[in-house]
Order: sequence, then structure tokens, then C-alpha cells
Amino acid sequence: MVEAVSRDGYVVAQEYLPDAADGDMRLFMMNGHPLRYKGRYAAFRRVRSGDDIRSNIHAGGTKAQAIVDETCLRIAEIVRPKLVEDGMFLVGLDIVGDKLMEINVFSPGGLGSAREFEKVNFAIAVIESIERKVEYMGYYHRNFNNIDMATL
Repeated sequence: MVEAVSRDGYVVAQEYLPDAADGDMRLFMMNGHPLRYKGRYAAFRRVRSGDDIRSNIHAGGTKAQAIVDETCLRIAEIVRPKLVEDGMFLVGLDIVGDKLMEINVFSPGGLGSAREFEKVNFAIAVIESIERKVEYMGYYHRNFNNIDMATL
């Protein structure tokens, strides 16, 4: 088992969190803040099914509505400065209980799942933010880097 897992020269291991039995939440962040549109947060839950400990949808997990509470917002605030510093525009925070499991920066999928439960098209907010950034570029006649753009 160890040879199979470490065949590429590294192993990723993490502590088992009992709260994982209840699944995890994907909370979207845009420009360093939890993505909200029309008063609704872009978030959804993934809940495991059967005996599989993973809640990933491709592993048989199911989607459910998320409740974005003070704990989730506190986690978002803790990582906010680093996301802005690194110029991260749109990311997904994977949260289990009161722990941040992962920050998806390359493929923060699931915006459609959040739309399904919240009945809000969050893509509109994303597009409007991009359009606003392009407009700022025109005002100042220059290109902004991602770090500068994350604050606009």
C-alpha cells in the first residue's frame, strides 16, 4: 500500500477529522471575500454516502445545501489577507467542521451546485467583477497584476 501511494515520490497525509462523517462545505471566495450575490453565499455541501469516507461527488457523495455560519466566515477572514496578497481571484475553500481542509485555486468547481441550492446565478457576480477590472484598466491605461486586481 505504501509503495502504491508513494510511487511519485511524495505522500499527502492529513489528520482524520470526525466531523468529516457529516461531509464538507465548499465556500467560494472572490477578491478575498466570501462570494455573495443577492444576499446569498456561494456555497454547498458534499455529503458522503455508503461506507466511503470521502464526500467527493465523483466518489459517490451527494450535494446538499450549505449553511454559512460564523465559523465558516471566521475561516474565510483568516485566509483573506493571504488570498489577496497572492492575487487569488476566485477560489473554493473546503471546510470540515471548524477546519480548513483545502483551498482550490486552480479548479474551484461547483458554482453551479451553489446556484442549484441558493437559486442565485453567482456567475453574474463573477462576470461583473471581471468587467469592472477591465474597466479599471481602461481608466488607468495600464495592465494591473493579479495582486492589484484582487483589491479592486
